[in-house]
Amino acid sequence: MRVFWTFSFIAVCAIAFVLEFFIPINFFSFTPTYALSRPWTFITSIFFHANLEHLFFNMIALFMFGISLETRIKQRNFVLIFFLAGIVGNLGYMITAPTATTSAIGASGSIYGIMGTLAVLAPTATVYLGYLPMPIVFAAFMWALTEFLGLFVPSPIAHGAHLTGLFLGILFGFYIKMKLKSSKNRRITSF
Repeated sequence: MRVFWTFSFIAVCAIAFVLEFFIPINFFSFTPTYALSRPWTFITSIFFHANLEHLFFNMIALFMFGISLETRIKQRNFVLIFFLAGIVGNLGYMITAPTATTSAIGASGSIYGIMGTLAVLAPTATVYLGYLPMPIVFAAFMWALTEFLGLFVPSPIAHGAHLTGLFLGILFGFYIKMKLKSSKNRRITSF
């Protein structure tokens, strides 16, 4: 079992959280108004978190879903989904943000992307909502529904980032599944 990137991303998020006490976080957070003039924030905002509770719960989710997905797919695909879902999550936030000047930080879009990919590739994998075990495909549906409904309730949560990260993860999962099926068919017909 090789798990490198999950722990690496957790470590970078932890280091970034400590750095928040010493650097101007606004320079690294994603703000829709500055998206074009500060394009690096599409990536840097993924690693910073609003407070210790935000960091803790995101890292628990990244640990659980990340390990499970990283052991199932190629490492480059894991890194790709992490960054793509985070970037697309920021685009989703930009579309749904209450104001264009409200900044966002956090790895949630990336984590939802990992969860979406995992839900497609291992739909019966067990996850826990509180103490209740359920298949990840059902949990992903419940989270998607909750995030969708959250779009209509004012809150400091970036529901648009979560939804678009999840949606991209689902698409990425189907892409990987299709490539695996195609490569198996090629091997069978090549004999």
